[in-house]
Order: sequence, then C-alpha cells, then structure tokens
Amino acid sequence: MGKYQVAVVQAGSRVFDTAATLDRMEARCREAAQTGAQLIVFPEAYVGGYPKGLDFGARVGMRSAEGRNDFLRYWQSAIEVPGPEVARIGTFAKQAQAYLVAGVIERDGATLYCTMLYWGPDGALMDRHRKLMPTASERLVWGMGDGSTLPVLDTPLGRLGGAICWENYMPALRMTMYAKGIGIWCAPTVDDRDMWQSSMRHIAYEGRCFVLSACQYLTRDGCPPDYAGIAGDAPDTVLIRGGSVIVSPLGEVLAGPVYGKEAILSAEIDTDDIVRGKFDLDVTGHYARPDVFELKVDTRARSAVSIGGSQHAMNSTPAAAPAAGISSVRDEAAGADTSAGA
Repeated sequence: MGKYQVAVVQAGSRVFDTAATLDRMEARCREAAQTGAQLIVFPEAYVGGYPKGLDFGARVGMRSAEGRNDFLRYWQSAIEVPGPEVARIGTFAKQAQAYLVAGVIERDGATLYCTMLYWGPDGALMDRHRKLMPTASERLVWGMGDGSTLPVLDTPLGRLGGAICWENYMPALRMTMYAKGIGIWCAPTVDDRDMWQSSMRHIAYEGRCFVLSACQYLTRDGCPPDYAGIAGDAPDTVLIRGGSVIVSPLGEVLAGPVYGKEAILSAEIDTDDIVRGKFDLDVTGHYARPDVFELKVDTRARSAVSIGGSQHAMNSTPAAAPAAGISSVRDEAAGADTSAGA
C-alpha cells in the first residue's frame, strides 16, 4: 500500500463518430498523464457514445424505420472486444504509463453492451465488465451482462474494479465487489443529477474504498446535425453536464465535483486509508452477520446457445479470499468448484 496519483476525465464523445472520439481520447490521456496519474478513468459509453434523448422510434407495439436506422448507426459506432479500437486505446495507456479504465459500447454480433474495459500500463487489455442492468430505455438498445464479468483486479495501486452508472444502486452488486476486496472503485457514468454525489460518497464510506467517478460533459455540437434528441438544436445546448468526483474511504471529497465544462480531476490517494477506514466498518468482515444474511453470486457465463459444452468468459480474475456471508456458484464443467468467496 502507498500513495498514488489518480485522475478522472470529464469529457464528451463525438456521438456516432468513433474515430473522432478516439482522437479526443488520446489527447485527454496525454493531458491526464501530465498530472502524474497512474490511473485514468473515462466516463460511461465514452467510446461508442451515449445517445441521450433518442427514442430509436420505439413505442409500445410499434417501431419505426427511422429508429432502426438509428440503431444501425449506433451499432456501427460500437467496438468489438478485442478489436482494433481496443488495441489503439491500449497504446494510450502505454504512452501514459498508467492503468486506464473507460466506458465503451461493445458490439457482440448484433447485440450491444455498455461495457467498462481495463488496460494496464503496458497497453494490454486486462479485463472487462458488462453492465448487468441497463436503466429504463437503455434496455431497448443494450443487452444485459452476466456474472462472468465482475472483475476486481490486483494492481500495484490496489484492488481495482467498479460498476457503471445505476449499477451502483444495486446493493447485491456492491456487496459482491466489497467481498472481492475492492479498494479503488471506478464509477463511469452519465448521471449528472445532484443525488449522484451523495451516492458516490455513500459507496466510498460503506465500502471503505476510494471512488473515482467520471461523468461525460456532452453538448449538442458533439452530435451529428440530424441527431433527433429532444433537448434542442443550439450547438451549446448541454445534454450531460458532468459532475465527476473523487472520494476517499471516509467519504471525503478529494476532487470535484465539476459541472458545465470539460475537465480533468486529479488527486493523491493513500491506500493505507482503506485499512484505516475498515477499523470500524468492514461490511464483509467484522461488520457482517453471515448467520443472518447470505448472498449467492453466480459467476458463470450465460449464453443462449452452448456448442460442445463450452462457453467463453473473458473474466479470468482469481477469486478473492472467502468473505463472510458471500458464496459463488461457478461452472463445474469448466473445472471450477462451488465454494465460499466471491
């Protein structure tokens, strides 16, 4: 454990223009690296875009041709994992000599996922997390992830993981991540509500972990001219206002929140504060009651079709040490067992 510099990037995509978004991302990574950051976090759906205000021509019992074309354009903006865009982003991490976490729209066949990807400072893709529960109308355009992509990664900075946007409101998911020993919680989001700040402070305080939340700052001029959002057509119309923040394990705000502009927030974190914080609150340790409560977590990959009995899951993170009241169900056919531990 020790002291490290971290940064979150508050910036908007170029919606439906992934090449332009990647160019902007490269520049933001260079700026973040100048702060000395050893970890850089980008917002939800940064690569591939968050289609704020679009309805994709859907009504109950009805779909439109225009909406199908919007989905096609969104699908074309998404990226495959692994793929050339993933490799290029890896070069950003390598140039910055930093761990890099970013929200992307992942294309798998014809289905899209809201995904969080992790790169190491060597530029290699480390792991991914697919959003378990898209919120409201997001379910129209995004599929649901499963328990096979819930990584918490061992790094020299500490155990790194997180959740995307309103997944952070899922108590069982939070408990699972705490049981895996998460110390640095990344929360890519597009939620710019005031309540988000309370939520980020709550998670930091509840989990006794650092929380790094990166939110987009998106204006109308980041979207194509024919973008049929409902907020208006003035180029400076704000679609997502930001609110990025960095919080300590005792709920103290170390940087941010920032609204109304693009920004890079940075802070020094002392990971010994994680242990200091858990002195009086360790929710999967001495503050748990496994005799009363039990949470079971299914970490098997789920597929509609299993060919030859094999299913692929990218998540290869080793299981954490057993935690009180937490157990996981794993794929016995793949040689794993059913045991305590998340």
